[in-house]
Amino acid sequence: MARPIPPALRFAVFLTAIASCATSMDAADIPRPTGSKKIVSPDAKLELLFTRQIKAVGGLTEGAAVARDGSIYFSDITRGETPGMIHRFDPITKKTSVFSNNSGKSNGLIFDDRGFLYACEGAGYGGRRVARWNVRTKEKTTVVDGIGGKRFNSPNDICIDSKGRLYFTDPRYVGHEPRELKHRAVYRTNRKGDVVEVTHQVSKPNGVALSPREDWLYVADHDNGTDNIDPDAPAPTPGDMKIYAFPLSKGLVAGERKTLYDFGSEKGCDGMTVDRQGNVYLTVRSPQRPGVLVLDPGGKEIAHIPTGPQKQKTDAKNPPVGLPSNVEFGLGREGSVLYITVDTSLYRIRLNAQGYHRQYAEPLE
Repeated sequence: MARPIPPALRFAVFLTAIASCATSMDAADIPRPTGSKKIVSPDAKLELLFTRQIKAVGGLTEGAAVARDGSIYFSDITRGETPGMIHRFDPITKKTSVFSNNSGKSNGLIFDDRGFLYACEGAGYGGRRVARWNVRTKEKTTVVDGIGGKRFNSPNDICIDSKGRLYFTDPRYVGHEPRELKHRAVYRTNRKGDVVEVTHQVSKPNGVALSPREDWLYVADHDNGTDNIDPDAPAPTPGDMKIYAFPLSKGLVAGERKTLYDFGSEKGCDGMTVDRQGNVYLTVRSPQRPGVLVLDPGGKEIAHIPTGPQKQKTDAKNPPVGLPSNVEFGLGREGSVLYITVDTSLYRIRLNAQGYHRQYAEPLE
């Protein structure tokens, strides 16, 4: 058993970890998973797979996406003019390699059934578009970068339906570029780049996911009240931290939204995913309870997978640690492995639930 890491040094070891080295988080700082054993065993351990190697201030890892070969691609978002990156983790060799050293400040990622990688490129010296990568040639093209002649705010997260249509969120958290669109909305586009607004009934849409049968669209409202657009303007008042569920018909909203979960005054969810039973996995960035919160389709908490110390006391000199940003299930033999981007790292944990990937035509029970 690994020697417990002193609280003063917690997570510091992760900042210098070798990318190909897999290490378990220490139980002295990270509580055990709780809830239904159908989801996760209380003995399941988080395993460190990668930590940022480049010298960059701020930012985070994000947007884990599984390719058909089971490899995991994920974004490494940096601040300022430093280019972001996209990495590829190989679950067989346990090694991480650089796919792109200039990602356009990619955030959310998703693969389609043909093997193309789609990326939401954000603001702050990013592409402000949805881009498509040919992973074999590394050629990148623009799918869509605006609507009605106006550029997007900052595409953030993305999911895909069985027809290959992409749903993506467009908030604004950082970026010096002026906003051109009135709303921060959720959009849908196809491979040709035809784009429609799905809804703007979310003050600051972030994570997004479809239910396995594509009859519900889940959207995280993560309104932290900051835009960093006008340095002379007062910061907007923080708003809702909720998970909304929108009923869908033919790929568009077809009824009143419902609130699946309300985080109240705590920091809410960033990215999300679903399993074959329709349970929703939320990455919660609250220093009070950082981790992956698992809800059943009705919004009831059924499990919690901590990713950092709970009830952290933070300030300017002691920022929170262990904050997750996105999640993705593996594929094939790795179908019960949940990959989690946390701070500037990538982790995984084996669950008892099986993930669902509609683009790979996985059968539902």
